[in-house]
Amino acid sequence: MAANVRFTFLTGMPGTYFTNANLVGSWDGQGSLSANWTTVSLTPYVAEDGCAAFTATVALDASQAGNTFNWGVSADTPAGPGQWVIPIEINDPNSSAQYRSFVLASGPATQEVSFNFSRGRRLGAQKYQPAGGNTPGIRFSAYAPYAQSVEVVFGSPATGYIDDQGGGTASTPPALPLALGTDGFWDSDPTALAFAAAQGQPYMLRLQDEQGNQQYRTDLYSRRQIGMGTYNPGGAAFSGTIDQLDGSVSCSVVVDPDSVTDPAAGPTDSTTFWNDEFNPGSPLPQNLQDLIIYELHIGALGFGRVTPGNLDDAIAFLEHLTLLGINAVELLPLAQCDGALNWGYGDTHLFAIQSAAGGRDDYKRFVRECHRRGIAVIQDVCYNHFDLNASRAEWSYDSALPNHNTYYWYEGLPSDYADPTGGYLDNGSSGWSPRFWDENVRAMFISSALTLVSEFHVDGFRVDLTTAIYRDNALHANGASVGNANAFGAKFLREWSRSLQTIKPKVFLIAEDYSDQPAITAPTNSGGMGFNATWYADFIHHLIGDGNYGDNYARLIHNAGLGDDRPLNFDYFAGALQGSAAQKVACNENHDEAGNEANTRRTIVEAVNGAPLEGATRAYAEARCRFAFGALLASAATPMFFMGEEVGTPNPFPLDSSGLLANRINFVDDRSGIGAHLFAFYADMIRFRLARLSLKSGPLRVVYIDNANRVVAWVRSLDMETLFIVANLNNAPFANGYTLHCDPTGLVDGNWQEVLNSDQTSYGGAGVGNAPNILPAIGGVISVRIPACGFVALSKH
Repeated sequence: MAANVRFTFLTGMPGTYFTNANLVGSWDGQGSLSANWTTVSLTPYVAEDGCAAFTATVALDASQAGNTFNWGVSADTPAGPGQWVIPIEINDPNSSAQYRSFVLASGPATQEVSFNFSRGRRLGAQKYQPAGGNTPGIRFSAYAPYAQSVEVVFGSPATGYIDDQGGGTASTPPALPLALGTDGFWDSDPTALAFAAAQGQPYMLRLQDEQGNQQYRTDLYSRRQIGMGTYNPGGAAFSGTIDQLDGSVSCSVVVDPDSVTDPAAGPTDSTTFWNDEFNPGSPLPQNLQDLIIYELHIGALGFGRVTPGNLDDAIAFLEHLTLLGINAVELLPLAQCDGALNWGYGDTHLFAIQSAAGGRDDYKRFVRECHRRGIAVIQDVCYNHFDLNASRAEWSYDSALPNHNTYYWYEGLPSDYADPTGGYLDNGSSGWSPRFWDENVRAMFISSALTLVSEFHVDGFRVDLTTAIYRDNALHANGASVGNANAFGAKFLREWSRSLQTIKPKVFLIAEDYSDQPAITAPTNSGGMGFNATWYADFIHHLIGDGNYGDNYARLIHNAGLGDDRPLNFDYFAGALQGSAAQKVACNENHDEAGNEANTRRTIVEAVNGAPLEGATRAYAEARCRFAFGALLASAATPMFFMGEEVGTPNPFPLDSSGLLANRINFVDDRSGIGAHLFAFYADMIRFRLARLSLKSGPLRVVYIDNANRVVAWVRSLDMETLFIVANLNNAPFANGYTLHCDPTGLVDGNWQEVLNSDQTSYGGAGVGNAPNILPAIGGVISVRIPACGFVALSKH
């Protein structure tokens, strides 16, 4: 007797990422459990979510009922033919095996077994297209394993809030009950309400939690949160407007994922919207070593207003970035969290773009405009904790018991601790560790990233503090390391990068990780976590050195800014140069080092130890900034710099919203004013880096160090191109020449000619240099005129 099992592989994403799919399972030709797996062709179809799917029905031996079978899928993908497309690993902390399992049921009914590659269209408020092309309905779905009941209630578009007593609930559409299915998933009847009737409606989930208490929760798969302000009513009645309301506690909103509203063109389908996304004359960078990354915070734009910047401001700002010449922009997190202006590192709704920034449609317009200009978009994301104010989102979602706190890791039982919070995990971030042992929690993070790639066309990600995910999980009660949490954190990162690289092999994956563990950038198929690069903190500490960093770092700009002629530890900095590589993202300023951490400040301020930026003092400050940026772009690392430093913005960049707005400077105007010289240098240095293959891809070798005279020199070479960079932080130039006795195996004999000089008068410098002279090098000895606080780049003539 046969037991029929229907297998379904749901992509959950628009677009054609999978073709020629095959089912592979642990049974033989007679349907019996077997170590030799059988391959069955899958039939493609369009699923009810409107996305590609594949299915096959297999007859297994009914006598095998009760046995566990394993299965998976292979398919042709952008990564190549015959790829294994089950990126999720089994839920064993000690295994990285990737397959699905089911227990064969008894009985005549066909058993349904499925896998969602992305859950971006499985959970939340989803358009449901029934077979036969009838009017689309809507299916609301939620993961609430401890809830006793779940229903959807609708709110008022004017206030966008439902209080704890149900105030603000609309009578139309009426509440929709959700039915409990398998594995803690709740679903509404997709035929109960037409999608058109629900579209644009604010809603919340009304849960009866495990303890029988009524709770109002936002949709964690929400595509939009209606609130755009900072006010949190705290569950009390609210009669204000959505402009005042904190989006993270406001109603979620039903959104059509296949439509984009463009202010210039009105609503249009997504395919049409992306038709003219690219400009052949401005291609996107394809390789990590080709990137020059500009770190940007949307809320810090909006110059001249009292309100935070938004994505419209960011689109207008692209002219500035195009003139500057960068080819990648890294946005600080934009997932919906509390407040209208913050750095964004407290996610509550990973699928919703911050409403105050303009929301999903404006984000898509921003990405499209970037791509038209040849600028890749890298999105900063945070997975190591949830928003500290997640009381209507992840926190106690469907149970008041700490060990049943669905989205947070909890060890043991509350009774195991004197203080029940002792069972939560600290990890070095600003919140408790997520519950990474639960595949559904991991899948939420993974699916949000897949959605950003498939629906928003994002080119890459920077992941915040990855060591908090896989290394630093510790019990809050006593600080003891929790090995399983670290193992599941590593599992999550492997699954995340593997999923993204399946649909976009060239995706840029960057980790904020300072552990120097090779596993971070090792491929997932060899047990690594699959990142392309990590942040390189040693570089900024040696080069700049503000903050609480000891004398084990060179702190070049900090010590030069003291104004005397003390020797500088260029030997330390030489080590940082030698350690730079394309797999490391280096910077001379970032959002943390721009005035948020203790004793940190903008580079131009650090360069003169906080002295007023006037006259000769500003000239020295700008010269040292040119030195720092030149050293960065002439290193072997992938370079990144922070908004405003290209014009010498002096004001700090604090985390708090009031401080950020108070310190906002219109540095676009500064481009043609006080910052014009520095901007000209940044633009030329960027063009120089992009035009020189040796700077992008060649190895780096330090060939000369002089701590007393504050001089360092290094060589970059690739094929027939060799560049020799000589840098000096002395307060006076070597106007009559400085003789370098270099390693002769590093600086080859021949004639050299200056091709870039940071002291050009067009940059505000004194013009000390070597052009048009030819400089001979014999036995590693060469004499070079070096500007004060500057550098020259020489090319083999």
